[in-house]
Amino acid sequence: MIPVPVPVILSFCAAIFFIGLAGVLIRRNILVVIMSIELMLNAVNLTLVTFSAALDHPHGQMAVFFIIVVAAVESAVGLGLVIALFRTMRTVDTDQIQLLKG
Repeated sequence: MIPVPVPVILSFCAAIFFIGLAGVLIRRNILVVIMSIELMLNAVNLTLVTFSAALDHPHGQMAVFFIIVVAAVESAVGLGLVIALFRTMRTVDTDQIQLLKG
């Protein structure tokens, strides 16, 4: 089996990260924004695992474990907030949500 070179993996991670960033900046549906944030977190996780394997050091993989736990909690809390917001506002469009404006 031929290992994938590190620059190829990092290029892939950068592409995934910028796709997620574009989703956060462009999309108006809050569910798509949350999924884009998760995509960005996964790109960072893949980068940490790549450097951890390349440097033969397990600290990056341990950090990824904690990031995955935090991302799971963030998804659960975010989805709960979106459901509560949808029940009160009847929309998930970020332009229509103005609860925090004074």
